[in-house]
Amino acid sequence: MRFYVDPAGDDAAPGTIEQPFATLDRARAAAGPGSVITLRGGVHRLTAPLLLSAADSGIVFEAHGYGTAAQEDVVVSGGRRVTGWQRGEDGVHRAEVPGLATRQLYVSGRRAVRASIPLDLALTRTETGYVTGDPAPGAWGEGVEFVYRGVYPWSEARVQVERITSDGGSATITMAQPAFGWAARLYRAHITWDDPEAGESNGADSPTSAENSSAFLTEGTFALSGGVLHYLPLPGEDLGDVVAPVLETLLHARDVRDVAFRGVTFAEATWLRPSTPEGFLHYHGNGYYDGGALQDVVFADGQGRVTVPGEDSAAMPGNVVFENCSQITLEHCRFTRMGGVALEFRGGGVDNVVRDCTVDEVAGGGVVVDEGARGHRLVDNHIHHIGRDYSGSPAVLLSGTEGAVVEHNEVHDVPHAGIVAYAGRGTRVLHNLVHDTMQVLADGGGIYVSGSQGDSQGSGGLVRGNVVRDTVTPYNYGLYTDYGTAFLTVEGNVVHRADNPVVLHVSPPMENVEFVGNFWDADPGEAPEGVVLSGNTTLPEEAFGTDPSVAAIVAAAGRHRAPAASTAKPA
Repeated sequence: MRFYVDPAGDDAAPGTIEQPFATLDRARAAAGPGSVITLRGGVHRLTAPLLLSAADSGIVFEAHGYGTAAQEDVVVSGGRRVTGWQRGEDGVHRAEVPGLATRQLYVSGRRAVRASIPLDLALTRTETGYVTGDPAPGAWGEGVEFVYRGVYPWSEARVQVERITSDGGSATITMAQPAFGWAARLYRAHITWDDPEAGESNGADSPTSAENSSAFLTEGTFALSGGVLHYLPLPGEDLGDVVAPVLETLLHARDVRDVAFRGVTFAEATWLRPSTPEGFLHYHGNGYYDGGALQDVVFADGQGRVTVPGEDSAAMPGNVVFENCSQITLEHCRFTRMGGVALEFRGGGVDNVVRDCTVDEVAGGGVVVDEGARGHRLVDNHIHHIGRDYSGSPAVLLSGTEGAVVEHNEVHDVPHAGIVAYAGRGTRVLHNLVHDTMQVLADGGGIYVSGSQGDSQGSGGLVRGNVVRDTVTPYNYGLYTDYGTAFLTVEGNVVHRADNPVVLHVSPPMENVEFVGNFWDADPGEAPEGVVLSGNTTLPEEAFGTDPSVAAIVAAAGRHRAPAASTAKPA
């Protein structure tokens, strides 16, 4: 049976093409296994998350005309339009938005960034915040947030300012608790990477920037405080189409099987945890500290120690979530203008597929496949401009998966690692094009693997046929096998224009890792015990455009089909 949904429809209607429903939830309630819910073109604006349960198994959601030249542009949005702008004499436009909570804003589909300034003040950390001899912070107002970029080379944290007091000659900045106290405990290290005489440091000593004050506005930026949205437009910019994401979850499916989404754009969601007194104390990937146990990790090579969260650390959630779901198919969809992780497969699930989709303009991570997933496939997707607000976020993250396949994707414009595989079993990372990663933070790679990937070479992981280039910031590795990687074969990849092509000496050391038949632009050195180097070729940069073996790998890498996802902007 087929039901139709149109933003201009009526939930009291029968759901036919002539008399469509108005909301997805009404169509979901009417549908059953084998039903097709057809979405007409336009913006389907949600007021609450779309929730799917086991009773919704077997339903297909698709854009009208899917797969034809007449396919309509369908957007499922968690955003709210902002109207009622008033222009001030200073050129700043203001809108009263009582009750609005968001961390992102989009103007005619373009991402507007939060107003910010670099923190070049001389700050002295205290138990409750900072003191400075500069009175300027006294004019910042409420709602300010401090950013700590590079607290560890791979981390970026955010903590709210509770209040600022100034006596005209100095300022006292009181930070939100418990986040500030947690930060002082977490971001302490004794690291001798650069200086053998270095002692303990604390990342909480040195916030790098401040955000979200109208005093920081420049063209194309915004600030939200006290129920007022402040925006300084770009020259000639029209404010007739301004959207603030308000929902944190667009779709949450739980215990669902055999459901498909085809040709649907999911857009405009936020994530509000960093705006709370608990802040966002990032550690690695999408993980952050939530106040639990801490432990010191001492490097085996004697270079130092860092403090890390215990096993009860938290992770940035998805804006679109499939939990304990199997046989889910997402084809020709787009996930854009998201505030957390764009798409998350959570819990146990089998044989879910993301194919020919686009994931872009995401504040946090791109696609996450979590612990317990089996047989998931990410194929022919275009994942780019990830981590726009949270710079440690990877484009793709696999954690505790079995038999996951990441194949023929193009990944680029990422502030840290492109494709990340933590400990799992039988992971396959095949024929991907990964470029322009590591654009902001350090100590990561275009493709990053850590932990055991199986219990034998046969059950282990395989990284084959990938092209990894332009891994940007210093202190990175194109292919980074880190932190006890075991039972992994790295074969037939092309790696160039990275700080280092690969790493061989890590702590804990690698075991049963083989690098076979790869092409790279620098000799990685002698292999330690537990690592095999065989048949690899070091080439000068100019040869990467002429060598026939390299050309064959390049031709086979990346997307093989262009995605047909919607490029519609919200109305």
